[in-house]
Amino acid sequence: MNLGDILSLETILPDMTAANRWEAIDELIQQLVKANRIQPQHREAIVAVVKKRESSMSTGIGFGIGIPHASTDLIQEVVGALGRSKKGIEFEALDNQMVSLVVLFLVPQGQFQKHLHTLASIARLLHDKEFRQELEQAPDAAAMFEIIKKYCAPK
Repeated sequence: MNLGDILSLETILPDMTAANRWEAIDELIQQLVKANRIQPQHREAIVAVVKKRESSMSTGIGFGIGIPHASTDLIQEVVGALGRSKKGIEFEALDNQMVSLVVLFLVPQGQFQKHLHTLASIARLLHDKEFRQELEQAPDAAAMFEIIKKYCAPK
């Protein structure tokens, strides 16, 4: 699975307000609730599982990227949200830099291989400097989604 498979226009947040990684997780999970990808009654349990995973080690992987993720039995398919922060988010990243792009994704419990492949695919794409620059300069969610579809299209 790649970013184009798990995102939709409704799960892209071009102007995040979060100041730190915990607020970013809350904000992106709320976006998944708004987009009907997570049931409202499961919100708090999902926030808890993502924050528990994030507590063990920051998913701020450098280059202004954060990829919080977790497995849960509260979803049936892989879901994700993308957020962009113009001011930067304190993420305790490996390179100690602020994060401007955050991809949060959830994988159904027990799908370990899918979890690893999805994480690897997202990380590989976000390590592309041109891709990150295009996302950071895009005017809105629709433009961001078009960029993602372009980069995720089969070559």
